[in-house]
Amino acid sequence: MSVTDGYMHAWEGFWSEVSGARGEVFWDTEPELTVALHLALFEPHVDDHRLTLVDIGCGNGTQTLFLADRFPGVLGVDLSAAAIALALRRERPEPLGEIRFRQLDAVDSAGIARLRAETGDCNVYVRGVLHQAEPQDRQALADAIAVLVGTRGRAFVVEPAEAAGRRLAELAAAPAGPPPKLQPVLRHCVAPRTMSDDEPTALFAAASLPVLAEGELPLTTTEYEPDGSRIALPSKWLVLGRRPERP
Repeated sequence: MSVTDGYMHAWEGFWSEVSGARGEVFWDTEPELTVALHLALFEPHVDDHRLTLVDIGCGNGTQTLFLADRFPGVLGVDLSAAAIALALRRERPEPLGEIRFRQLDAVDSAGIARLRAETGDCNVYVRGVLHQAEPQDRQALADAIAVLVGTRGRAFVVEPAEAAGRRLAELAAAPAGPPPKLQPVLRHCVAPRTMSDDEPTALFAAASLPVLAEGELPLTTTEYEPDGSRIALPSKWLVLGRRPERP
């Protein structure tokens, strides 16, 4: 199974227009306002930091670089070759753990199996990928995360809440037009897709990957409200993993 050509071309077109300037992309917020907050919720559940940390849907690598300051081995993967090219060009501050980037279709079960054979159990970070996937691909993506986590890893998955979709629709329909950084998202048809707040939990239950913790957190963007504050979208987060069996 793999994503449709139309979906892949949409993302390739989007990332091909990105120059790589800081804060250019609507969701490419400073790590201190995004992944740092997520790590505070995720790391208490991580049993082994030595496992490879896979950043699924890494885009241009902004969050991946921050993760590499906390985990000794980090692999950023993305469907888009243009996104991976941007990630590979980023300046890497020192000291950091090992950072790699790779183009990968995360709903390709054969590709995921090859990665799992290479890395063993992984810790996984996923920010805003499930809701972007086409509905028929979401279970395959949840299954892929479960395969990578294995028995020792943990996953942190954060997705915009249903209310975020309503807020984005308001922004898109604003009388003055959508905010500038939202316009390419709409033009390339990579805007968030409809997903209920309960769907991620159901997908991971079907993948036999238990929820260890969950909650809500604002997801800050790089765009601004008319009053100068950052646009922040409501989000739901999950920590997932298999607890070791007791003897």
